[in-house]
Amino acid sequence: MTDSAPAVQDRQVDPRGVRFGAAVTLAFALIAVIAGASTLGLVTMAILAVLFAPGAIVGPQATAQSWLFSRLVRPRIGPPHETESFRPPRFAQQMGFAMSLLALVLGLAGVGVGYMIFAAMVLVASFLNAVFGFCLGCEIYLAVRKATTRAA
Repeated sequence: MTDSAPAVQDRQVDPRGVRFGAAVTLAFALIAVIAGASTLGLVTMAILAVLFAPGAIVGPQATAQSWLFSRLVRPRIGPPHETESFRPPRFAQQMGFAMSLLALVLGLAGVGVGYMIFAAMVLVASFLNAVFGFCLGCEIYLAVRKATTRAA
């Protein structure tokens, strides 16, 4: 690793970018919930799964939403006053990926109620982050980490 490449444990993200990503997710999730387990809903949920995948594997900095934020929004609002670890948002992306995949699989299997439950979970979590800045997946990550970390 070179000095110019940050170590994995040092990777930081702009929390405003994470919130922007949640707003994009919210728009797609709203379409998916309104459309239900129809063709439009399933295609929209598949798009959400694709959007979540890079964030779930690498972190939120690898998503299409992050790319849009860094190219279109951040130049207009300037650098962040503070950053945060990529780990809690990555966990939130992993949860979103799992929920969108479950919704998609259940929708394809004809289990419309299951589709709606998991699509609604994606909708609620993205709404909380986009509107209130409350990252439900991040909070779950921190609670699990606190519960599983031994005291020094």
